Amino acid sequence: MAEPDGLLAIGGDLRPERLLEAYRMGIFPWYSEGDPILWWSPAPRLVLFPDEFHLPRRLSREIRRNTFTLKADTAFRQVIEQCARIRTELGQGTWITDDMIEAYCLLHEVGFAHCIECWENTDLVGGLYGVGLGRMFFGESMFSRVSNSSKLALHALVRHARQTGIEMIDCQMKTQHLVRLGAREITRKEFHNELRRLLAHPEPQKKWRLQHG
Repeated sequence: MAEPDGLLAIGGDLRPERLLEAYRMGIFPWYSEGDPILWWSPAPRLVLFPDEFHLPRRLSREIRRNTFTLKADTAFRQVIEQCARIRTELGQGTWITDDMIEAYCLLHEVGFAHCIECWENTDLVGGLYGVGLGRMFFGESMFSRVSNSSKLALHALVRHARQTGIEMIDCQMKTQHLVRLGAREITRKEFHNELRRLLAHPEPQKKWRLQHG
C-alpha cells in the first residue's frame, strides 16, 4: 500500500511498542522537525548481507594500523546525537529530531537499539546505530569525524553479525557509498520473505559486546 516513493502512513507516535511493530513489518519513521511522523517502506530495498561486505584496500590498511578502538553499546546517546549534529553542521538537515533521539535511547535501554562506536583515544570519532531484532539489524544512521571511522564501525558491525548469526543488515535507501561496500537492492517481496524468516529467531534483549580476533 506504500506510495511509489515508499511513504506508507502519517501520524502515530514513537512509543517502543509502535516502533518495534513497525520494524517487524519492514517500516521505519523518517520525517523532519515540525512535520507529522512519516512511516516508510521503500522498494526496492537496499540491504547488506554480511558475507557480501566488500573490504576496501585502504580500510584493510587502516584495520592493520590498529589506531582506533571499536566498541558497542557504551555511548548510544552520544552516537545518535553525533549522527544528528554532523548533518546539521553540513547544512543537510536531519530527521533525527529530539523526539527521535529520546525514542531510540529508550529502545536502547530496553535492549533493542544498538550502536557501534569508533574511538580515537578518548574521542568518539565515528559510529552507527540501529535496531536489532531476531537475526536482522535495521541500520538507521552513521557519522564520521575522522576519515574511514564510519567504515570501520560498519566493518565491526559486519564482524559482529557474522559472529552472532545476524544474516541481513537493512540499509533502507540506496547510496553509492554503501553499494561500493557490498550492499545491494532486493525487491519488496524478497525483503519481506527474508524478514519473516529472520525474525522467527528471537534474540535476547541485551547489550552488545564486540568480540575481537
